[in-house]
Amino acid sequence: MRISMALASTGLLLLLSVAAADMSIVSYVGRSEEETPDHQRSSNNFSNAVAGEGDSLRFVGVCYGTLGSDLPPRSEVVQMYKSLGINGMRIYSPDREALDALRNSGVGVILDVGGIDAVSWLGDSFANAAAWVQDNVRSYYPAVNIKYIAVGNEGLGDGATQRILPAMQNVNAALAAAGLAAGIKASTSVRYDVFASTSPPSAGVFAYPYMTAIAQYLASTGAPLLANVYPYFAYRDHPEYISLDFATFQPTATPVVDRNNGLVYHNLFDAMVDAIHAALEKAGAGSVRVVVSESGWPSAGGFAATMDNARRYNQGLVDHVAQGTGTPRRPGQLEAYVFAMFNENQKTGDAIERNFGLFYPNKSPVYPITFPNLHLEI
Repeated sequence: MRISMALASTGLLLLLSVAAADMSIVSYVGRSEEETPDHQRSSNNFSNAVAGEGDSLRFVGVCYGTLGSDLPPRSEVVQMYKSLGINGMRIYSPDREALDALRNSGVGVILDVGGIDAVSWLGDSFANAAAWVQDNVRSYYPAVNIKYIAVGNEGLGDGATQRILPAMQNVNAALAAAGLAAGIKASTSVRYDVFASTSPPSAGVFAYPYMTAIAQYLASTGAPLLANVYPYFAYRDHPEYISLDFATFQPTATPVVDRNNGLVYHNLFDAMVDAIHAALEKAGAGSVRVVVSESGWPSAGGFAATMDNARRYNQGLVDHVAQGTGTPRRPGQLEAYVFAMFNENQKTGDAIERNFGLFYPNKSPVYPITFPNLHLEI
């Protein structure tokens, strides 16, 4: 499903193809009074709203997929996270063995509800959501540090997006009834084709009315929007417009400037994330934080999918989040989850889908990468 995120990449790529002309290089410094503002006021309000959250907004996790025939036991995987200083995990269903292994680990968790059937069932009634929360949240929390419930991943397809908001509402009501709403937020994970425009980042806007409704609902509950962000696919599809350095966080990349507000972009990831921020603001949901629920680079199986490129991108992402600089539009606040912990040999689709892992199933590293907490190299 990550490949589908490239569908909306063309608009964003114009940011790069017109860098020298319309957006200019970093020497651009001018900005009229008329162009300043809306995003800056929103950013200031946002910063005030999250003041005090500190390191929770400089949070690096790794997604834990289990579509492999030869993966290590869940208990060993959790121990790997702890020993490597990986402080967050995303799991794609209420995997009881994984949840049991996560007890008292301190690892923060994004817990997906599952696929379309689970989302539809949760949207049918509050009673269903209450039963789900009892079985999969109250039975584990707070021993398992569940941070977010992801109600649907990448829209689920086939018109299922219309079912997401009712399911989120029921899950939130169930969390509130259980006294858990303050500590656990229900959201949904979106892919990049929910945007009608992303170029320049300040022009970001949602393509569908249901996304405006979801964004406004998240604003009302204080939950973040979860977003899967993959610069890899944008680069793969349009290498004539994007430099590999810009796509992989390299300091040699030529920065570009958003012509509408003068914000400077040193990497494609920030530009993509800030287009989401702009879309949220236009939807009347500027207070909503973006959590990057997936981002990664394949090490084999396709164009530019090499171990070196994957290492550069993923190390750059980890370092960028750990620095606490955020994005140009939202300085200082960033939380992201690298996709993925392991190469998974049962994933369908192109060969790259089976080669996003940081580790082989035997727990040996695909390439070296360092996480910030314990500064251990794998």
